Amino acid sequence: MEPTEGSDPLSDPEELRVLHAAFDSFRQYRQAAHYNVTHLRRQSFYSLPTTHMDLLSNAPFSLPQTFRAVDDAIDANADIAETMIDFSAPMLGIDGSNEGWKGKAKPNDMDKARSTIIQLYRDWSAEGAAERHACYQPILAALTAHLPTVSEAQRCNQYVLVPGAGLGRLVFEACALGYSVQGNEISYHQTIASNYMLNATKSVGQHNLYPWALTFSNHLSRANQLESVPVPDIVPSVELATRPTSTNSEKQPIERLSMTFGDFCLVYQEPHNREQYDAVATCFFIDTAPNVIRYIETIKYCLKPGGIWINLGPLLWHFETSSTPAQKDKQRHDNDGHEAENHPSNTVNEQGIGEPGSFELSNDEVIALLQQFDFEILEQSEAPAGATGYIQDPRSMLQNVYRPAFWVAKKIALDNPFRFDPSSRNLTNTSDGPE
Repeated sequence: MEPTEGSDPLSDPEELRVLHAAFDSFRQYRQAAHYNVTHLRRQSFYSLPTTHMDLLSNAPFSLPQTFRAVDDAIDANADIAETMIDFSAPMLGIDGSNEGWKGKAKPNDMDKARSTIIQLYRDWSAEGAAERHACYQPILAALTAHLPTVSEAQRCNQYVLVPGAGLGRLVFEACALGYSVQGNEISYHQTIASNYMLNATKSVGQHNLYPWALTFSNHLSRANQLESVPVPDIVPSVELATRPTSTNSEKQPIERLSMTFGDFCLVYQEPHNREQYDAVATCFFIDTAPNVIRYIETIKYCLKPGGIWINLGPLLWHFETSSTPAQKDKQRHDNDGHEAENHPSNTVNEQGIGEPGSFELSNDEVIALLQQFDFEILEQSEAPAGATGYIQDPRSMLQNVYRPAFWVAKKIALDNPFRFDPSSRNLTNTSDGPE
């Protein structure tokens, strides 16, 4: 598998700060979790009346013993976090002996580290297979149904893009079917984790993950809270090595999988990505956009004429109740005393997800918008593989369930040689004749 590629984060001070914060949040996971999860609970427990404390200290409750078990689970999760950053640090130019990147994480970074570690359950454990099946299987089935039928060994010539690749399992599964697949991810937390799982794991069950240990609510039994699941459930490099190789391709199976880091709209509006992909697969992704039109423009730009876009997910618009990246950037500069009107976020330029403005659509409105951009709807349904949770403990007394929309759209091949070029915001003549 090719290592994560993209712009050099060390060349941009702000990008470097974000990278340092991501690494530091994984490094701080152990200490922060011990303090917030067990230390504070011990303080509250030992503040109880003595008779109550004595009662809860003995079986069947044994709360002090539970706290110790949760501490052990935190350490197991922290071992995974530290292993991931130890592997990824040299690849991203982070010097582990340099103290300059430590202490950079903020509460939001810590939340991302915790959620990323738990997401290993969804993407890389056998226990998470039900969630993966509900979300990934319809997408994989649509790839084989709607792309031109070829042998598995010839699929290496069909190129699939997965924006919002997360921890990389969907990218791997599409590659395992024989396609050449590239994932894209904007989160350093997710990139660090996917890089490790795809490139560094050596054996099935190499790590023990405790996905539910940090919360004490809605458990039917203490055993549920302290459940350990082995990760990964497969070794990606071993699995891909067993796949057939095309006789007319120099690429080995493990070389058909690559990842890019960065803002999807900016990375894939680059000229070299124009009309390069046979299919784009988005899973729980399009609702991350403040302006979903930018996603549609970018996907149309990088799809080949006649290429397909497969989407599955809800519409939990991420910025409906929170500030968009552009608003947060403006607030930071306002707080720093800069003139807001001089800040780039208030001008029309190429900033991808950081552009100003946002809106939310219903699913039927998204479908109508696709048609406005010359996509033909080939297939649509609701929850084709059933309702699903998202990193959901199946035994919890609280169940958050999605019924994700699913659709397949085809980019219509137009005779008009003038096509919209999102990188220039102009109509561009793509014919061979003079302009």
